[in-house]
Amino acid sequence: MTATPSPADPTPLRLGTRRSALAMAQSGLVADQVREVTGRPVELVEITTYGDTSREHLAQIGGTGVFVSALREALLSGEIDLAVHSLKDLPTEEPEGLTLAAIPRRADPRDALIARDGLTFAGLPPGARIGTGSPRRAAQLSAWARSFGLDIETVPIRGNVDTRIGYVRSGRLDAVVLAAAGLIRLGRIGEATELLDVDHVLPAPGQGALAVECAASSGALIARLAEIDDPHTRAAVTAERSLLAALEAGCSAPVGALADLLADGQVVTEMRLRGVVGTTDGTTLVQLSTTGPVPASPSEAADLGRELAAEMLAKGAAGLMGERAL
Repeated sequence: MTATPSPADPTPLRLGTRRSALAMAQSGLVADQVREVTGRPVELVEITTYGDTSREHLAQIGGTGVFVSALREALLSGEIDLAVHSLKDLPTEEPEGLTLAAIPRRADPRDALIARDGLTFAGLPPGARIGTGSPRRAAQLSAWARSFGLDIETVPIRGNVDTRIGYVRSGRLDAVVLAAAGLIRLGRIGEATELLDVDHVLPAPGQGALAVECAASSGALIARLAEIDDPHTRAAVTAERSLLAALEAGCSAPVGALADLLADGQVVTEMRLRGVVGTTDGTTLVQLSTTGPVPASPSEAADLGRELAAEMLAKGAAGLMGERAL
């Protein structure tokens, strides 16, 4: 006699998310995947983070981590069962009691330009004012512009996607730069006037990827969430974040990184990791890359990031904005 399958647990899983339209859209995508693999309903729990309420520029309040701590506190207190973060917002050090249970397949990691009159970056006028809250973007955009004789001004901005695009629509800025993945998830990628080539502007480590975090003690949930983890994405972002962690220990300059998986036909055979660190005005950049076999484990991916970081520090990355005390 065949046993009757036990019904799915009807108790909703509480998924913590920031309140912004983009965060809600991202968390909704993950919630659909979690429902599918767990068979349980998922409810979104909106949580306000310090990064959402502060009006200071991200570079001043610390950038990485300011959108994360309140969600992590809710996880540790048992207020929520899992949380969704933009991986680029996640500090490289994992706190005790929590685990990064899943990194779903990454969206487009590139940056996107939204400029007035449909302009591309090369078509911007001399003295163009470009809005971005990221010193990493400012450094690389300034260096790229200088390479073909364009003088630009990068303007620090805050706010949600509507606010930032509004600066262009109102004429206050000539252009803004946003993550392409966020525009894709909001159904607004058509507003981009150019997707910036990573040969000129490397994204933030982990950009385009989402992180699903839960309590380390939630063994059954961790096992289910592993089903939405994408091994290739995890390997790539692990290498990028390892590079970032190693550079953060040695310098305070803006860091960009991207790991590409290179295929021979249908078979992925190698990983290429590129990194950049530079002065915020873009006058000096240290850019290096390395290629090796596809990492067989997260530790191998991390090793690749640390190796490239060591090369970049040896090439002068630590001296660009002053070496930090270790």
